[in-house]
Amino acid sequence: MPPRIFTPQDANDALAVVGPLAERVVGLRRTWRETHAKRSELGVVVQGNGGGLGTSDFAELEAELETIGTEIERCVAQLDEAGVQVKDLDQGLLDFPALHEGREILLCWRVGEESVAFWHGLDEGFAGRKPIDEVE
Repeated sequence: MPPRIFTPQDANDALAVVGPLAERVVGLRRTWRETHAKRSELGVVVQGNGGGLGTSDFAELEAELETIGTEIERCVAQLDEAGVQVKDLDQGLLDFPALHEGREILLCWRVGEESVAFWHGLDEGFAGRKPIDEVE
């Protein structure tokens, strides 16, 4: 199945669904990083004198990381199903495939922005973003 092609309006309309998913992923990634750091710290303590902590504490954090990871995968799958490309889980950076003057481009949005207001070429990435009014 060919990738979905978005117009700027399509991309902005899609934000009603994909925006909250991207926001959820950003929050889950933050929680995952914090939990991973706790697990690492706990691993050091348990390897040392134990500090009264046991392997069950470590296993609990492992289970939490697995649950968070599964939820991130679920959200990313939903974003993929919507035709959106996930570029950065920590920033909630999404690209929407589009066409401009017969060539493929990507409309670009990240969590915190009000609308899809930028685009870039396939090889330019986030640093090459340009205002979307050049596309319309």
